[in-house]
Amino acid sequence: MCIAVFMWQDHPLYPLLLLQNRDEYHNRPTKPVGWWEGCEILGGRDEVAGGTWLACSRGGRVALLTNVLELHTSPEAKSRGDLPVLFLESLKSPKEFAQELVKEAHQYNGFNLILADLQSKTMIYLSNRPKGEPILIQEVSPGIHVLSNAKLDSPWHKAQRLRLNFQKELIKYGEGEIPMKELIQKLMKDKVKADKSKLPRICELDWEYKLSSIFVEADTPLGRYGTRSSAAVSVRQNGNLSFYESYLDNGIWKERTVKYQIQKLK
Repeated sequence: MCIAVFMWQDHPLYPLLLLQNRDEYHNRPTKPVGWWEGCEILGGRDEVAGGTWLACSRGGRVALLTNVLELHTSPEAKSRGDLPVLFLESLKSPKEFAQELVKEAHQYNGFNLILADLQSKTMIYLSNRPKGEPILIQEVSPGIHVLSNAKLDSPWHKAQRLRLNFQKELIKYGEGEIPMKELIQKLMKDKVKADKSKLPRICELDWEYKLSSIFVEADTPLGRYGTRSSAAVSVRQNGNLSFYESYLDNGIWKERTVKYQIQKLK
């Protein structure tokens, strides 16, 4: 499970501002943000399946993935973490990639996928749920959006809370610089849970309650589960991209920032 809030093409200094939490078992091997060997992908990496949940490329492409909360999943399904990688390695536009993916989207468990290209200023949202319905492809409009474990901008408690708090922070800074690292601390470490009456009631109620905060902490029979990294991606109009990550490493929170200039973006 993950949650992200982002502003797209709606700020004079930043065509993209994005904050994201990754929720996963703490004992699952993971690499923190960095350049992947042999390719031009920047992001964290799941060392079990080899994919990612948030990454970007030197050419100005960004991909974000979240799982869809559902009662049953298939152990034989393809790894959803491959989808951002396939897009970042592709030469297709976000829409072309999404349209091609429709043909095999049923081979994956429930997912939400954001595909952005800073060069063409296009962003596409794709989801393969609910089951039995046509695959959803939509262009993302300029403005603030939240993606958790239902459809884009679904009114879940944690999504609405994050969106409201993000809006409040942006108002403080107006058209000036946005301190993304500071926003991580203010917004993405939020442990307030939803009232049980407002849960989606898809899975077991106690599990949904544990997942209902922006920052998740839960003990399970398989080990500690919850938010193990928080990321902030900011892109300036001149093409300067900054990828900051606060991540858990053997029980210790560490930080890493990688900056680069998007190729050809002026």
